[in-house]
Amino acid sequence: MLKRNPTSLREAELKTFLDVWGVEEGVVIGAMSHMCIDATSRAAFDVGCSVSVAQDACATRDLKFEGKIIPAADGHAAFMDALGFVYGGVVTTAEIFDS
Repeated sequence: MLKRNPTSLREAELKTFLDVWGVEEGVVIGAMSHMCIDATSRAAFDVGCSVSVAQDACATRDLKFEGKIIPAADGHAAFMDALGFVYGGVVTTAEIFDS
């Protein structure tokens, strides 16, 4: 599948695949926590798909806002906190494989 947008569900075959197979929950992993992970998790929530974000299988880079550098670990933590608040469970890969 080719992804051209921050969210994996916009203009991609993934949404069709999920619908055809009746998938209602999934695990989100990858890069970048502040962009694609965030956008995909929120979009999945918007279409009624329950997601878990494997926080130790995601990454980001240092961010910069108004001249201030936000270390990657801090940016990642902030986005994981926001996603875990409403949009999905934020878990570790060990928790996923143990369930």
